[in-house]
Amino acid sequence: MPTNLYADPRLVALYDALNSAAADTAFYVALAESAAHVIDLGCGTGLLACELAGRGYRVTGIDPSPQMLEIARGRPSGERVTWIEGDASALPFVGAADLLVMTGHVAQVFLDDASFFATLAAARRALRFGGRIAFESRNPAARAWDDWTAERSLRRIQSADGRAVDVWQERHASPDPLATGRVAFTTYARFDGETDTLRAESELRFRSRDELAQLLTRAGFAQIDWYGDWNRAPVDETSRELIAVAR
Repeated sequence: MPTNLYADPRLVALYDALNSAAADTAFYVALAESAAHVIDLGCGTGLLACELAGRGYRVTGIDPSPQMLEIARGRPSGERVTWIEGDASALPFVGAADLLVMTGHVAQVFLDDASFFATLAAARRALRFGGRIAFESRNPAARAWDDWTAERSLRRIQSADGRAVDVWQERHASPDPLATGRVAFTTYARFDGETDTLRAESELRFRSRDELAQLLTRAGFAQIDWYGDWNRAPVDETSRELIAVAR
């Protein structure tokens, strides 16, 4: 799994303030209702993994970032989760799962189809018969990248030490992502009282529903349910998300 932009410990510390529990968390918790073992691949700081563990599920959280996992281990119920620093190559060693999730738009960090397909195929092998994979990817038709400017994306949040922090994204100049499928951008963070601005560069892949469906089918998933929002609304031209639940 490619590393994400939260390698800097100072940015990692802001992750939860930028990505608090919301409707997406509730969606994935509901999916786990009949599961005994859940794998959270790309678990980040463990918000979902610990929520599930606190509800009594057996949970394995996998992420390539040691900084993220350090925060995850310190969460309530963090001691109930099996944490693994790694990627999909760890899946053969964690035991069969009923549900495997990739949240936080993790699917978009796989820039080439070969690496994403390899991850989906590994996920399929890690699931019990009838087990499901679930993930979301931003719908390219919604052009989320148009809002990745300093003016439109600026957010003021509070860090763990109580300081205010301004965070924003700026998309790099590039051909139309609808043609290339890729968007490169820089995330900036400036703490009150500091003159330095933190920055981290990243790139995401935007795939259409057809592209995602083809990869899932090739990986061995025969049935795919699609949703355009966390309330399980169908996908249409206004949907900001492409949420896949496949078995």
